[in-house]
Amino acid sequence: MTNPTGFLQIERTDRHYRPIQERLHHWSEFVEPLPAGEVRLQAERCMDCGIPFCHSGCPVNNLIPDWNDLVSRDHWREALDRLHQTNNFPEFTGRICPAPCEAACTLNIDDNPVTIKTVECAIVDKGWGEGWIVPQMAARGTGKRIAVVGSGPAGLACAQQLARMGHAPTVFEKADRIGGLLRYGIPDFKLEKAVIDRRVKQMEAEGVLFRTSMEVGRDVSVERLMDDYHVLVLAGGAEQPRDLPIEGRELDGIHFAMDFLAQQNKRNAGDEEIRAAPRGTISATGKHVVVIGGGDTGSDCIGTSNRQGAASVTQLEIMPQPPARENKALSWPYWPLKMRTSSSQEEGCERDFSVLTQRIEAEDGRVRALTCVRSEMVRDAEGRTRFEPVAGSEFEIRADLVLLAMGFTGCPNGGIVDQAGVELSPIGAVNTRPGHYETSRPGMFACGDMRRGQSLVVWAIREGRECADAVHAFLAAERP
Repeated sequence: MTNPTGFLQIERTDRHYRPIQERLHHWSEFVEPLPAGEVRLQAERCMDCGIPFCHSGCPVNNLIPDWNDLVSRDHWREALDRLHQTNNFPEFTGRICPAPCEAACTLNIDDNPVTIKTVECAIVDKGWGEGWIVPQMAARGTGKRIAVVGSGPAGLACAQQLARMGHAPTVFEKADRIGGLLRYGIPDFKLEKAVIDRRVKQMEAEGVLFRTSMEVGRDVSVERLMDDYHVLVLAGGAEQPRDLPIEGRELDGIHFAMDFLAQQNKRNAGDEEIRAAPRGTISATGKHVVVIGGGDTGSDCIGTSNRQGAASVTQLEIMPQPPARENKALSWPYWPLKMRTSSSQEEGCERDFSVLTQRIEAEDGRVRALTCVRSEMVRDAEGRTRFEPVAGSEFEIRADLVLLAMGFTGCPNGGIVDQAGVELSPIGAVNTRPGHYETSRPGMFACGDMRRGQSLVVWAIREGRECADAVHAFLAAERP
C-alpha cells in the first residue's frame, strides 16, 4: 500500500446526502460523490490485511484491497479493470448494495471501516465519465443460442458473461423495459434508470438480444424456447409477495409494495397514468400511510410516500427493535444485527417494533385503521420461533393506505414454473443440486432469487456469473 499507516492517520469520510427538504421535491439521486482526491485518501485507509475479511463479506468476491491500492496510487483505469474482473455492474452495487464488505472490514472492529462502497462507485463512475467502459466483444462465436428469462441483475450478468464467451444469449423480459427489480422495484432516487440504460447499450453491442413485453409461459411457451435454444436459463426472480391473510385484507387501500413502487417508476419514466395494479392507481398524497415490513422494500415505500406528499408515514416491524450497536466479539466479520436508519426513514417516518397486525378496520369499503397488538418471540418444543400476541396490548393506528412489504415467498405460481416442470425447493424456489445451477430438467438452468430465494442485488450478480460458467461448461461438454 502507498501508506501502510493510513488507517491511523486518515479519518473515515463518506459520501453525504443532499438536505432532506431539497431531495423530497425530486426523484433524482441525492448522494453527493466525494472529490477524487478524497476518494484516494479513503482508499489509503485500506490495511491490505493478510487475511482480507472484506472478501468473505462480498458475495461477488471483489478484489477490494487490490483496487483500493490502485486508487490510492491514482491508477484509476487499472482499478476499474480489477473491479470488473468480479462484478459486471459495480455502478449498481456502488449505489444500492448494503455493503456487507464494510461490515467485514478489519477496521470495522472499532466502527471505522474503509468506505469500500464509495470507492467502488467512484471507480466505475469515473470509468463511464472517461469513456473507458466499452463493449467487450468475443473473439469468435460458438453458434450456441441461450434463452435467459428475466432481465434483473442475475439475468443481465448471466447474459453478458455468456456473450463474452462467444455464445448468443437472448433475454426475455415480461415488462416493457429491461432491468427487472432494478427498473421497477428500486426508486429512482436510489438508482436512476439511465444507469441501467447505458449498460444495456453496452450489452447490445456485445451481442445480447433483448425481447421486452414477452412473458414466457404466456406469450411464448417454455417448450418453444427449449426447441429453439440450446439452453434455457430461469432468472425471473422471487416475485411471489408475502400476503397478510387477516380480516379486512380485501378492503380498498391495501396494496403490495411492488405495485406501489412500480407505478411511481413508470410515472418517472414518462408513462401515462397507469392502472395496472388490481385496484387501480395507488397514491400516498395526503394520506396516512402504514408500511408493514422493516426491510429495504419497506424503506423504499417510505421514501416514495414522502415524495408523493403523504400526511404521515408509519412503519411496522414484527421483530423486536435491534440494539444500537452490535457485539463485535460475537458478530464480526459477519453482517451484524443492529439498529439501522435508512435515508428514507430519516426523511420522516414513525417506526414501531414488535407489532402484529390483527385486523383491518373499514369505512365505506376502504381501510380506516389497523388494529395491532404487541408481539413476543417464543420457541416451541422443537425450537422453532414464532410470534405470539401480548395480552392486553391491543392498539389502533390510523391508515388510509397500507403497503405490504413483508418479503417474498418464492417463484410466482403458474406460468413459466408450471410449464418448466422443474422441482421446487421447500422455500418455493427452483431447485438445483447444491453448488450447481442446472435444474432437474436437462438443459435448463436457474439463478438469482428464482434459485436461492429473495436476496441482495450483489448475490444476484454472483449467481448470474456462476450460472453462465455452468452453462458454458454444459455446452462445451456437448460439443462433438
